[in-house]
Amino acid sequence: MADLRVLVVDDEPLARERLRTFLGRESGVTVVGECGNGDDAVIKARQELPDILFIDVQMPGLNGFEVLEKLQGTTPPAVVFTTAFDQYAVKAFEIHAVDYLLKPFDRERFKLALQRAVAHATARRPDDLQGKLAAMLADLRAGAKQPERIPIKSNGRVSFVLIQDIDWVGSADNYVELHVGVHSHLIRETMNSIALRLPPEQFVRISRTSIVNLARVKELQPLFHGEYAVTLTTGVRLTLSRSYRDQLPLLGVP
Repeated sequence: MADLRVLVVDDEPLARERLRTFLGRESGVTVVGECGNGDDAVIKARQELPDILFIDVQMPGLNGFEVLEKLQGTTPPAVVFTTAFDQYAVKAFEIHAVDYLLKPFDRERFKLALQRAVAHATARRPDDLQGKLAAMLADLRAGAKQPERIPIKSNGRVSFVLIQDIDWVGSADNYVELHVGVHSHLIRETMNSIALRLPPEQFVRISRTSIVNLARVKELQPLFHGEYAVTLTTGVRLTLSRSYRDQLPLLGVP
């Protein structure tokens, strides 16, 4: 029997290297590719049709769940999530996914996840796998509990920021910057994707490059051409652009 084909997807080079190293020590599997973002993962998965997919949840562009949604209709791989997500998501993985690896993980935990993935892949029951993935995605879309914190990856470590502590979020090229008091944290994500992860009753987007925590808004002052100056309790001054005027009622402006 030929080796099972494995695709590795993670936006952190060190995380991909770790998986690649662990996989290289195992017999019966061959790494057919690795990707650093969700968009590339969809293309590569359609090309290579891997038997097993190790995929991160948090990535720029398409996240891990969105990648799987894009791949529906293809022959489903056995999926192992690598994640730093809160327990609500881990519970969904336990119910529906083949397995998950909670970062940071060691080789012993990796081997267990790989064994489970191999067992599913060699069973060759694509309908079962497709059903598991569809059920998991449906559960998440139906309103799994909103995470209360955001994981921050840096230098191979993961720290956490409580969502309620975020003052505002700004765009920084291919990253977003979470401003928390005197500190700021860069994460590789788009403004659109971070907006989906923030509770809409608490956070409002006021421009293409800014999202504010409503609890931190101290004052609004009209400017020219329909724009507003938004002053936060921290003293930071931002601008609500004219194209986001429909957000004014959420900020208390009739």
